[in-house]
Amino acid sequence: MTAAYSERRFTASDGLSLAYRDYGDPLREQTPVLCLTGIQRNSKDYHALASRLAPRRVLCLDYRGRGRSDYDLGWTSYRPEVYLGDVVQLLTAAGAHRVAVVGTSMGGLLTMGLAAVRPTCLAAVVLNDVGPEVAPAGLARIGVSLGKSVELPSREAAAQYLKTNYSHAYPDLSDADWPLHADRVFRQLQDGRHVLDYDLNLGKAVAAAGPVRDLWPLYRALADLPVLAIRGMLSDVLSEETFMRMAQVKPDLEQVRVRNRGHVPLLDEPDCAGAVDRFLARF
Repeated sequence: MTAAYSERRFTASDGLSLAYRDYGDPLREQTPVLCLTGIQRNSKDYHALASRLAPRRVLCLDYRGRGRSDYDLGWTSYRPEVYLGDVVQLLTAAGAHRVAVVGTSMGGLLTMGLAAVRPTCLAAVVLNDVGPEVAPAGLARIGVSLGKSVELPSREAAAQYLKTNYSHAYPDLSDADWPLHADRVFRQLQDGRHVLDYDLNLGKAVAAAGPVRDLWPLYRALADLPVLAIRGMLSDVLSEETFMRMAQVKPDLEQVRVRNRGHVPLLDEPDCAGAVDRFLARF
């Protein structure tokens, strides 16, 4: 089933217009689900999950500089603390005062930050291939690609580009799957060219931010919340060692390991789709 959604917008504190997808029934009694993506990604990533959860309300944000949200001409606002403020404003604009959050990669780190600064707005958390330590190999890989221009002449070329560069993370995707993945990663220009669907200045902002700080205190902010953590078994971002330590620090942590997935699982895999749906159904 593919659910319909409304594309909505709100104005951030600095005047940028930010977009989000609003799925499902806002009057439904179940806790709304807020979906936060990885650093380069956008709300399209969560369409399949939101469709599965319908008619439950699901909010999927395009961070500033991604998808259909405004780009920041100065790029200096591409910082986690600014994104976190945008998330809080989204919840206010959408009238969603308590949510279950699905956070993928950077979205999971923002969720930890939300637990630290606004714990009462969280009912439950799903962390998708992210933890309080980022493995050096994955961090280096992301740093090399982030902000580099990719322009391709067609959807087919975009799909082939992703297959060539990311089949190590998705070894069992079929030839029919890669064009669908390209639709999430790229946007099509009027002349048919496909370009990455985010502001390339994001690379400058990340380079200027410096090394990743100790994130274990943020993870501990989740101590009193129900949390489901997912790891792609081929992930170069969330190591098995960190995944195991997460369970030691939080003994009630629920965990799922996804076969044939690197960074990040798509959340439609048999290994985790049912677990995610059952977990969220409790709230």
